[in-house]
Amino acid sequence: MSTPTVSTEEASVQALYQRLLTTWNERKAADMAAVFAEEGELIGFDGSVVQGRALILEHLAPIFANHPTPPYYGKVKSVYFLAEGVAVLRAIAGMVPQGKSDLAPELHTHHTMIAVRKDQIWQIVLHQNTPAQFHGRPELVEAMTKELKELL
Repeated sequence: MSTPTVSTEEASVQALYQRLLTTWNERKAADMAAVFAEEGELIGFDGSVVQGRALILEHLAPIFANHPTPPYYGKVKSVYFLAEGVAVLRAIAGMVPQGKSDLAPELHTHHTMIAVRKDQIWQIVLHQNTPAQFHGRPELVEAMTKELKELL
């Protein structure tokens, strides 16, 4: 079975998502805010909504300064294009808390990212974290954990 070919545009969108995770994992608020469009929006794991690159930076800086944020391990599930230069990426992600060596299933999340290409540069206009708790369906948590463990 052959591996599907990834277009240059799709690869660019996936690279943008990877930069988002890398800047989170490196705890670099300014670099993370920079991957967002000027009017970009971030919806956090706790439901916080932050609009605008400057406010995203203002929101992230104290989080990184005051909390031991665990790194994300993310796996892209799909990328599709709504129009030329407009993409939706869906991924799953997990975290390994500080001092631990394994994923914490209670931190699993679905990531949805909408990106636009402006002046040949891909930027995030919306990134949303949705907790993947699968209430009453532990088999789905186990399946997601198994899939994410492949990234460790």
